[in-house]
Amino acid sequence: MTSIRGNAQARAAFDAAMESGALHHAWLVTGPQGVGKGAFVREAAFRLLAHSAGDDSGERTRALLEAGSHPDYRELTRLAKEDRGDKRLARSITIAQVRSLQSLFATTPSLGPRRVIVIDAIDDLEREGANALLKSLEEPPPSTVFLLVSHAPGRLLPTIRSRCRTLRFGVLDDGDVREVLREQAPDLRGDELDTLVRAAAGSPGRALRYAGLDLGAIDTALTTIARSGDRSNAERTRLAKALSTKAAQPRYEAFLDRAPEFIAGQAPQRGGEELRTALDAYEDALGIAGAARRLSLDAGATVFELAGVVARLSRL
Repeated sequence: MTSIRGNAQARAAFDAAMESGALHHAWLVTGPQGVGKGAFVREAAFRLLAHSAGDDSGERTRALLEAGSHPDYRELTRLAKEDRGDKRLARSITIAQVRSLQSLFATTPSLGPRRVIVIDAIDDLEREGANALLKSLEEPPPSTVFLLVSHAPGRLLPTIRSRCRTLRFGVLDDGDVREVLREQAPDLRGDELDTLVRAAAGSPGRALRYAGLDLGAIDTALTTIARSGDRSNAERTRLAKALSTKAAQPRYEAFLDRAPEFIAGQAPQRGGEELRTALDAYEDALGIAGAARRLSLDAGATVFELAGVVARLSRL
């Protein structure tokens, strides 16, 4: 079982509601990606179902959940695409997935007086699916608790937000991030662990996406470019060449995230015109990285352009 760290106040609020015996029927767990919201709602579901079934040890409940066969639990997430050989996920949670819950709601819970529905993330619902879910939130099925994860609650239907009690999760401190990484990636050592903690910006999930991608080498290259200005273009050319091959695609994706983050990390060290330069560079880097993903731009050219934005930070 993965331990959950940070956000003690939000977790305590849910615990208090459980203990009060007056648990709200719908909970919206919000906050940045990668800070443990998904782990929290799944552990909360386990606790609710184990208590409902009188399973004091939790062993039976845990086994059923891990096997995907608990009769009083449903989890809606984006499904894998049906195209043969395509391992990517579908763009959304469909209305058909939401409608599939109706057969469950037509019966009574099997192992105890309560059932739990997890949706991770509700941001991924199709518009029609969101409207279908709203009907269940407005007229909740008996004995059903909804645990909804959202990375961007402002984009949800206001009527969905109004039917839920909100738990707000924030970023973790570096100590908690380090402990999560040690638990989930025990092979990380020394400089790589330190680099990932810095890159996490409070999100262990983000750091885990970077694990094994030699992020330290990318940061070193960006630091060199930011300090020297790379007037010969040698560093940015070398970086573009390293990240433009098909085998380097995961590192290229990490670079698209990391370059704007690196620039943002420079801003607190600056003032006056230098700060304005850093802020403008950050906005430009975000735009380039976003366009690269939307338009599938050439990787080498994109890396070269982004590295050029980082070069503006030079004080030489």
